[in-house]
Amino acid sequence: MNYRHAFHAGNFADLQKHAIVLALLEALTAEDTPLSVVDTHAGAGAYDLGGDMAQRSGEAAAGIGRLQAMAQVPTVFAPLVAAVRALNGGGAGSLYPGSPLLIARALRKTDRYTACELRPDDFDSLRRTLAPYALAQAVKDDGYATAAARAGRGGRTFVLIDPPFERSDDYAQIVATTKAVLARDKDAVIAAWMPLKDLETFDAFMRAMETVTNDALAAELRLRPLTDPMKMNGCAMVVVGTPKSAEGVIAEVTTWLADTLGDAGAKARVWRA
Repeated sequence: MNYRHAFHAGNFADLQKHAIVLALLEALTAEDTPLSVVDTHAGAGAYDLGGDMAQRSGEAAAGIGRLQAMAQVPTVFAPLVAAVRALNGGGAGSLYPGSPLLIARALRKTDRYTACELRPDDFDSLRRTLAPYALAQAVKDDGYATAAARAGRGGRTFVLIDPPFERSDDYAQIVATTKAVLARDKDAVIAAWMPLKDLETFDAFMRAMETVTNDALAAELRLRPLTDPMKMNGCAMVVVGTPKSAEGVIAEVTTWLADTLGDAGAKARVWRA
């Protein structure tokens, strides 16, 4: 696999994904039921935005860099900015937490977290990142299969699906995994991230999702018109089983990013399938 998230860590897509994940975790950990979290494509766990890959892309400067430079951080991004600062000793710094670190730090003693990563070098980094957290386990396993196998095995299931989309079947795998997880835990929460390159690909995915659930919330972030399928023109988070208290945050996060970071014609669209 050639995809390396270190090139893209801290960009606009991470801001949407991570702010939404933290909002979902806040809602779910407010309940008494323990959580069983599976991260299907966990990556390295944390990233150095001062490193060569991040510096070459420059995407973090236009994402988390711009957000942190604001005199007043929007309330919906405050938990993410606080997590970034905590990782950097309470102040400014070049380290950025991936979803594994954000999840591990948010969970309670009764919760469990399984982070899946197949790429050997990223897995080694992931294992080191999660080592201080007894409730977290890094596994070098297929994330789709792991999510399906572990759903419903104790506590409420929360699955984060964030593949690199290098495989031609990733969209189909998300749909199949959603179906398998819901079969084992009808109350599961499933959050899937995906790039927006062209509208037909996303629409086809949503039509497929409608065959396995009637409870999908789509948060589309379009930074530019979807006219060039060779570019990531935006991204989307599709959440199944969204807690009511998180719905407003999801809409606010997506709208702020479109209004603040988007080109002319940028838009946010949050809707239910």
